Amino acid sequence: MSKFTEKTTKATQQSKPHRPITISPLSSLHCLNPTSPLTHTFKAPSFRSPMGLFLVFFLSLLSLASSASRVEQKTFIVRVQHEAKPSIFTTHKHWYESSLSSVLSPSTPTQVLHVYDSVFHGFSAKLSPTEALKLQTLPHVIAVIPEQVRYLQTTRSPLFLGLRTTDKAGLLKESDFGSDLVIGVIDTGIWPERQSFNDRGLGPIPSKWIGQCVTTKDFGSGSCNKKLIGARYFCSGYEATNGKMNESSEFRSPRDSDGHGTHTASIAAGRYVFPASTLGYAKGVAAGMAPKARLAAYKVCWNAGCYDSDILAAFDSAVADGVDVISLSVGGTVVPYYLDAIAIGAFGAVDKGVFVSASAGNGGPGGLTVTNVAPWVATIGAGTIDRDFPADVKLGNGKVVPGVGVYNGASLSPGRMYPLVYAGSGGGDGYSSSLCLEGSLDPDFVKGKIVLCDRGINSRAAKGDVVKKAGGVGMILANGVFDGEGLVVDCHVLPATAVGASNAYEIRQYIDSASKSNSPATATIVFKGTRLGVRPAPVVASFSARGPNPETPEILKPDVIAPGLNILAAWTDKVGPSGIPSDDRRTEFNILSGTSMACPHVSGLAALLKAAHPEWSPAAIKSALMTTAYTVDNRGETMIDESNGNTSTVFDFGSGHVHPTKAMDPGLVYDVTPMDYVDFLCNLNYTINNIQVLTRRNADCSGAKRAGHIGNLNYPSFSVVFQQYGKHKMSTHFIRQVTNVGDPNSVYKVTIRPPNGTLVTVEPQQLVFRRVGQKLNFLVRVEAMAVKLAPGSSSMKSGSLVWSDEKHNVSSPIVVTMQQPL
Repeated sequence: MSKFTEKTTKATQQSKPHRPITISPLSSLHCLNPTSPLTHTFKAPSFRSPMGLFLVFFLSLLSLASSASRVEQKTFIVRVQHEAKPSIFTTHKHWYESSLSSVLSPSTPTQVLHVYDSVFHGFSAKLSPTEALKLQTLPHVIAVIPEQVRYLQTTRSPLFLGLRTTDKAGLLKESDFGSDLVIGVIDTGIWPERQSFNDRGLGPIPSKWIGQCVTTKDFGSGSCNKKLIGARYFCSGYEATNGKMNESSEFRSPRDSDGHGTHTASIAAGRYVFPASTLGYAKGVAAGMAPKARLAAYKVCWNAGCYDSDILAAFDSAVADGVDVISLSVGGTVVPYYLDAIAIGAFGAVDKGVFVSASAGNGGPGGLTVTNVAPWVATIGAGTIDRDFPADVKLGNGKVVPGVGVYNGASLSPGRMYPLVYAGSGGGDGYSSSLCLEGSLDPDFVKGKIVLCDRGINSRAAKGDVVKKAGGVGMILANGVFDGEGLVVDCHVLPATAVGASNAYEIRQYIDSASKSNSPATATIVFKGTRLGVRPAPVVASFSARGPNPETPEILKPDVIAPGLNILAAWTDKVGPSGIPSDDRRTEFNILSGTSMACPHVSGLAALLKAAHPEWSPAAIKSALMTTAYTVDNRGETMIDESNGNTSTVFDFGSGHVHPTKAMDPGLVYDVTPMDYVDFLCNLNYTINNIQVLTRRNADCSGAKRAGHIGNLNYPSFSVVFQQYGKHKMSTHFIRQVTNVGDPNSVYKVTIRPPNGTLVTVEPQQLVFRRVGQKLNFLVRVEAMAVKLAPGSSSMKSGSLVWSDEKHNVSSPIVVTMQQPL
């Protein structure tokens, strides 16, 4: 498995930085020379003072500046007042270089890493804290933003989603499989030779496309075709921090040396490929969501991570090139939107009519772990599909413990039981050996045995490699308490299976009891191949990041979930399916898990919806996906949480699991204009400067603040946070507007399921539409009584609001959170 997906499928995997990569449109398409040689974090939803946060930021810069030297340089993204360029400068780049020169010492070379023109106005450069402070004082400089390093979030899914080529009508047929739409994938690049990217039967490249296919020594002129119509790479930010890349281990080109980008691109828009499988598992037809959509690959992630300056450059190029959808399976720390390069780039894209979907992150099952939470971004969590790969553990006491695994090498002898040991009992450093870290296992202790290894620190597949090197014949990968019962498949290099936390405890108990009775523990692993029709499904994946939204709890995140567990898709030829250097196997497809895999499902669906409804805005497309999503599994019950088997909540799945067929005809949509987002930012108490950084607009917030509050953004969900402060009764209201995209002369009636302990009323209770495109408003009032809570604690209750005309059900969750301040 990809090292990035390893990281993102669980917080216990070894971290890899996520980096954004961009190329100056005024420079060569190759990476600029530098001037010098995937875990999720979260915070409480407390940012409400942008000026205070800027003060803290610049006081920190002042502190650093007192001892700053050239060695302490880091990359900053600089927002500039675009129209203030003096006429003496022929280009903005020349102006930016002059601005840089004015704050640098005479002996320091001026190096602009990227110039941004499409989604952002400004540039990025490597500066010391002192230089950043000086640059901030220039009259045309609006903001100086420190760069973040980010991480990647890492078929049967089309059938599971109801996308069938045999249907005479439906989303695939109505959209012509997305044939004229372009999906830009910002990731680790692409392996263009894969059959998922063939262009057989495709028409000419859309005339609107003005992007390029950058050629290099390892990415020739024939790499692009009528399917893969664009490919770029961005590494200036990466190399500015890490020095010149090692081209023996990664490609200075759009070519994918990791596998993650190839995988996500083929999920979004891979062609039909038969036969398809990974090591004989998941046999069938592989296909992306929009099989005829065109692809453009923007490589921004490298061995050391993905850097904001490069990510922003990729957004800039993608929008300028003419993409319709941007898919970003990358995430990082949640910060205010005006300091978040992804939020900034995404706003610029949405402002140009480009739909942006991003992975919610793999920090679950804990709360407040969701990332990429800007309301103009579709934030995608992960669920399971009705397929798994059972590999059970048969213990010497006769018990059979369920697990999952993929392996096709020399198998364990049928009917034979092997000695079973816990890696942490082998002497030496018990902690390192329990995790099966490199060099931690005593060959005399594990040789010829099946070894139980705990998850954490190194990747899951790497643990199997450690066991194999030490002479072990098999491995059982044990979830910890935090991991819960969620299981992720890996293509291991020896017979191996993964078991949940409770079953891992049972195996340890068996090993301990066997040791005390002087009867050695034994076991074997029984691989059962591919199992279809699994129930229940979908289930919210254990690793999928959860709400509430740590930045703006009034906006429910994630928005929806989509298939993200054990997904088959195309793979690079650079590394084996385990992602381990010693793995010399090569495969056309691989099975990966993560919100990285869920995100491109929605990206492809968005392309289909855009093709079927070219007049829809990005917000309308997201609304269609959200209001038609479902929350019940294939048993007819509310989806469960994989981590503990309990019923899941709106903080786990948002509006629910995507339902593509219904999304094509949602009846009503909640549309949002860029100016609506500006009003939202005003109600966040952002300064005019903050808003200009994000939106490139000079905002007048007086009207927005008179009109309402944060929750009045025309979002397809309703979320309110009540601070009790000793109050007995609290209330708020929401104003919403829906647009009729269904039938003329339709009447919608409202059904309310209020959260427990609340009173919810809607005015009017009936909406009468005379024509398609007509817009009508309604008001929702929510009243809640105080509940008994400990200081600093909170409680959440959810309900729903549904508009129905007997043909369409337009559903929105209602979330009421009660907080007791300290």
